Parts: sequence; structure tokens; C-alpha cells
Amino acid sequence: MHEAFLQDLAVVMVVAAVVTVIFHRLKQPVVLGYILAGLIIGPHTPPFPLIHDLKTIETLAELGIVFLMFSLGLEFNLRKLREVGVTALLAALFEIVVMVGVGYQLGRGFGWSVMDSLFLGAMLSISSTTIIIKALGELGLSRERFAGIIFGILIIEDILGIVMIALLSGIAMTGTLGLADVGRTLGLLSVFLVTTLVVGLIAVPRLLGFVARFHSHEMLLVTVLGLCFGFSLLAVKLGYSVALGAFVIGAVMSEAREIRKIEHLIEPVRDMFSAVFFVAIGMLIQPSLLWEHAVPIAVITLAVVVGKVFTCTFGTFLAGHDPRTSLRVGMGLAQIGEFSFIIAALGLSLKVTSGFLYPIAVAVSAITTLCTPYLIRSANPLVGWLDRRSPRALADSLGTYTAWVGRLGSTRKVSFAGQMVRRWSRQILLNLALIFAVFLVAAYTGTKGAVHLPVPDVLKQSAYFRHGLWLAALVLSLPFLIAIFRKLQALGLLVAEVKVPRAVAGEHTDVIRGIVAQAIPLAGLVGLFLLVMALSSPLLPPGNVLVIALVAVPVLTWSLWRWAIQFHSRGQAALAATFSQTTLPPAEARHGQAAAFLSDANLETVLVTGQWRQVPVRIRELGLRQSTGASIVGLEREGRTEINPDPDAELRLGDQVLLLGTPDQIRAAHHFLEPQVAEE
Repeated sequence: MHEAFLQDLAVVMVVAAVVTVIFHRLKQPVVLGYILAGLIIGPHTPPFPLIHDLKTIETLAELGIVFLMFSLGLEFNLRKLREVGVTALLAALFEIVVMVGVGYQLGRGFGWSVMDSLFLGAMLSISSTTIIIKALGELGLSRERFAGIIFGILIIEDILGIVMIALLSGIAMTGTLGLADVGRTLGLLSVFLVTTLVVGLIAVPRLLGFVARFHSHEMLLVTVLGLCFGFSLLAVKLGYSVALGAFVIGAVMSEAREIRKIEHLIEPVRDMFSAVFFVAIGMLIQPSLLWEHAVPIAVITLAVVVGKVFTCTFGTFLAGHDPRTSLRVGMGLAQIGEFSFIIAALGLSLKVTSGFLYPIAVAVSAITTLCTPYLIRSANPLVGWLDRRSPRALADSLGTYTAWVGRLGSTRKVSFAGQMVRRWSRQILLNLALIFAVFLVAAYTGTKGAVHLPVPDVLKQSAYFRHGLWLAALVLSLPFLIAIFRKLQALGLLVAEVKVPRAVAGEHTDVIRGIVAQAIPLAGLVGLFLLVMALSSPLLPPGNVLVIALVAVPVLTWSLWRWAIQFHSRGQAALAATFSQTTLPPAEARHGQAAAFLSDANLETVLVTGQWRQVPVRIRELGLRQSTGASIVGLEREGRTEINPDPDAELRLGDQVLLLGTPDQIRAAHHFLEPQVAEE
């Protein structure tokens, strides 16, 4: 180890340790102390710099970004996303849109370039998860109602921040970003996120569970770090930021049973490199630039505090919360932090922003961080003062609006059919994203990625290589294609029953319902075939796409139908098992298991034959749900379809029933209904 590097690292850690103690005693955010320490030892502070090799410290600071975003992902937890609801989404979207516009206009008003102004707007739009969580914890307010809303908004902000980083990278590289580019960027990012989350949720928790069986903290820590850096590298190779990769793999690991142990193991490593990261930020501050841009710093700081208090308060109130809660939410989110540093560092690394923007962002973050605890503490007195000063008519109007939105949300009911359509639609979109991902990986391998494969160059350049990749992509996509088709079949039956009432169609009801029930899956089948052709074009010669697809797709579908269904069912079962692993209290655990069942439930049509236990039989007397957990949610007889049949409905030979349940419950139902076949 070079002596200069050891000296630099020693200086950083010693100073960081000293300021940690001092700021802890002063009850101030330690992050602010780290930035101040970096300013003291940095190359821009006289009389002489204490750091010899700034690039080495910057490299260690990049590791800090990885661990910081990884830790945010561990805290993310996909279950929390389902709980935040409309409030967090509405408030976060309103805040980000307004603050990006405010930051851009401020930058242009100061005479800065378009790129500087755009990056400034992005930096001002994201609040600091680390600082807010730490401040609420120190004040003992983490369990308050408004704190739960704040955490929800922070989750949405983290997601939108990742999207913003991807968009800014595209703007920086091309100079412009039109509507088509935005759609393409968001589409590819959505495919990447969906695919990595699904595959990761199936594989990673099982890997961590296997490693945890050895009861070795060292083995588990090394495995977690390997996954973290490996996935971050994958994100970089695919053109995304290292921050995105670290955040996503952290979110995946947050669903593992060993999450508490992982957080405990990763915490000291994260704290070390995060300290280096914030110290490195302080080292980049040039006091002369701060003095030179004192007016912009003051104006931007005021804009952050006022803008975020207003936007978050208004967005929370618009979602139906009372003025008191809304104002406490707004005053708790009035700062910028680690995401702003990452966005500022992105602009510097891509060489599209000016040098003064980074220290300005750091200075604004330091001032707003210092103000955060005082803003949170002053929320209650401010609310009381506003209550006393506000006109009674205004207070009554605000209360009436809050009560109206609350009643609107509580009285809104979704029918059984609506619930099924929403669930199937989400599953169809998920399967489509996985199909896109499979073919995109195959196309990338056939063009740019082939150089990394241990295959002779002669074979890589041949048409057989591309045909083989296409065939592999089609086979891997087949389970998702068949799953979509089966969901469309169920959707057709449901739409035919609900949208073609007998009172309107009269004697033609059965015919019309039959046409509608078949038209939807048929149209979907044509659409899926065209989609496969479009995705196949990068791998197959233009003249052969139609011929090969017409021959290969039906043959493979017919021969691999049963395998594809089993493969997809196992994947659903694996996801259900992942979400059922929870460390929550029993009541919340049961809620999580129910949510997992609703999102991963499977549908299958079964014919009533003479091999059933007893025919005819009433649904109630059959006892299927009590014995297997699966439910009969549809019944078709002689062309007539009934959704959610009555428990006293009688099942007869030749009927077709629609079973709802997890893959394991469906298999148990087959064994229960056809014992002779199962025993054979």
C-alpha cells in the first residue's frame, strides 16, 4: 500500500471521527460535519492541503455512492410501495414537477446554461431520505402519522430520482431529448427494472437463504457485497448508472428473510464509505466560489425551503389529508441531500455542467440540512398560529374538502369483475415486459454482446448463430406468451358475461357471448404473433421472418405447451414464496400473504368428467376450497357462462369450471377432483 494513500485515508477517517463526536454532542446532523471536515482538509482551504491524491479519495467516494444507494434499496421494501397509496404519488409528482421548473427558471435567471439550469432543477426536486429519517428518529417522531406519509413520499421520490438520472444521462449524451427519446428511455428502463426485479425476487432470496444456513457472517457479507457490486457492474454495462444497479439489488434483497441480518452486517461498511463520500463532497467545495455565488446560494436555499413546504403541503392536502398533517409533511421535506449530490456528480462526470454547480448544491444542502430539525419542531406551533389567524370560512372549507375526499375514498367500491380485470391486466403487462427483455438480451448478444462469448468468430458471424439466439429467445418467452393467452381467454369469458347482459341481448345472448369470449383471445393471439415478429427482426433476415415465425411458433407452442405452463407456475410459486417470507408481526404477516396470493393467483379451466368424486354435486357440498384452498370463480355450461357462481349451483358432466388459486392449490384441486387420474 502506498504511503501517500494510507496517509490520505488516515486523515479522512481521523477527521471524520472527530467531527462525528462533536456534531453528535451538539445534536446536529453528522452529515453536515462530514462536509465541513472535507472543507477543512480539502485542497482549496489554506494554508496547505492535507490530502495528496484527491483522485484516490474520489474513487473511494464512488464506493460510498454504491453503499448509500444500496442501503436506500434495503430500506425501500416493495411492500411499502403498496402501502403508500395515492397520497405519496400525488405529492411526490407535484413536488418534483414544480421544483424542476423552479430550479430551471432560477438557473436561467442567473444567466446559467441550459444544462446547468436543468441539472439544478433536478437537484432541487429530491429530498434527503437519510437526513429526514435520522432527524425524525432523533426527535422521536418516526411513528407519527405524518412521518408515515413522509416515508411514502421519499419512496416515490427515490424511484422518480432513478428515472431522472436515466433521463439526464440521455440528455447529456445526445444534447436533446424529444418525446420519442423519453418514451424509449422510460420503456427500456421499465423493462430493465421489471425483469431484474422478477428474476431477482425469484433467485436472490433463495441464494441468501442457502448461504445463511451455514451460519457464517463472513460468508453472508461477502455474498451480499458480491451481488451488490456485480449488479452495479451489470447496470453500468447496460448503459445505466452504478447508483441504479445498487438501488435495485438492495430493493430485491429487502424481500429476503435475512434482511435484518444483512442490514446489521452492511451498516459498518456503509457508514465508513458514506463518511468518505460526504468528506469528499466537502473537499470539492471552493470557498472562493461560495463567496462569489453567495447570492445564488441564498436565493436557491430560500426557493428549496419555500417551494418544498408549499408543494408537499399542497400535494398531501390534495390527496385528502387535513391541513395540520399536510403542513407537517411539507416542513419535514424541505431540504436536499444525497440524491442531489449524485445528480451533481453525474453532471461533472459527463462534463456537461459547470464547476460551480456542485459546491452550490453542497452549500444549499448543508444549510437546509441544518434547518431540517428546526422546521420539523416548528410545524406544530405554526399550525396552531395559522388556526388562530385563518378566517373561519377558509378553515371550514378546508375541513369540508378533507372530509369529502375521505368519504370518496371509503365509499368507492370495485366490483369482483373490476378486480379480476385489473389483476389480469397487471399480469399481462408483467409478462409482456419479460418477453421484451428476453428478445432484447438476445438481440444485444447477437450484435454487441457476442464478443464476450467463448464461441469461434466464424460461428458468431454465421446466420446459424442468430437463428439459434432467436430460437432460444422464443423458447424462453413461450411461458409468458402462453400465460398472456390464457389470461386473455379468461378475460374474454369475463367480458362476455358482464358486458352482454341477457336483459339486453335476449335470445341471442349465448351467441353474442360466445363471439365476444372468442374474439378477445383471438385478437390477442394476432397481436402476440405480430409482437414476436417485430422483436425477431434484429435476429432474422427480413425476408424470412414471416415464414420462420409461421412455422416455428405454432410447432414450439404445441410441443412445449405443458412445459411452458409448468415453468410459469413454478415462477409464480417462487414469487409467492418470496413475498410470504416476512419478519412482520403476525397480523401484518397475514396481510402480506393475502396480498401475495392476490397478485400471484393463477386461473385454470377444468372440465367436469366422470372421474370426479361425485357428479352431479353442489359447489357447497364439494368442499373444494376447504380441502385445497382453490375456489371456483366461473362456470360454463352449454355456451352459457356464469361468473362467481352461487355456492348452491350444481355441477354436471360436461361443465367447465374456472379455478382460482396459487399453482400449488390448483394442483391440489386436480388431485382432489380426479383421484383416479392422480393415482395413475
